[in-house]
Amino acid sequence: MFNTTAWNRLRYNLYAPVYDTVADRVFRRARRKALEAVDWSSGQRVLILGAGTGLDLPYLPRDIELHGTDLSPAMVARFRTRADKLGFDFTTQVMDAEQLDYPDDHFDVVIMHLILAVMPNPTRGLSEAHRVLSSNGQLCVMDKFQADSHPASWGRRALNLVTSALATDITRQARPLLEDAGFSIVRDEPVMMGTLFRALLACKINPVDAQARGH
Repeated sequence: MFNTTAWNRLRYNLYAPVYDTVADRVFRRARRKALEAVDWSSGQRVLILGAGTGLDLPYLPRDIELHGTDLSPAMVARFRTRADKLGFDFTTQVMDAEQLDYPDDHFDVVIMHLILAVMPNPTRGLSEAHRVLSSNGQLCVMDKFQADSHPASWGRRALNLVTSALATDITRQARPLLEDAGFSIVRDEPVMMGTLFRALLACKINPVDAQARGH
């Protein structure tokens, strides 16, 4: 059976030396717009899932407690170097975003940029993000998504057989994923390539509210 997690670790270890060249300038504006929507305050405990080389770091406040995780050891090493240069109070470690080694209700903000489209099981990843967020925690997502109003066409699904093997899934829908995981979306805006890339800010729904809404 094909091990998607192992494949992702291998390919991102290989991508690490050239990742900034490809992804920095292209996604700079989208990252900044997504993070500007977060309600920041001093001392927040912040987790970046799929932190990569740390390209989100320039757009984060410095007075936070920062935690970064990634599946790739090579990415984590580069994240560590960048966070240190920028003066963050941080920890970073290799970790699968679908199996987080953090306690419940631990973080004020979870950032998931360009990770939901590459996770083998995004539902599991969002469930873990929901678990580790505090009751009033914020989830910041930026990624490529299929329109929520209709499923992917057969042509898009066929193309996805290639894109998902090489880089990313292009058929996932943002609102169903986030809402089914127990999040309430408070902001949703296109940030790149028309409506393909979207930035979403969501808050964690507490169990009482979730039950009332039928979750």
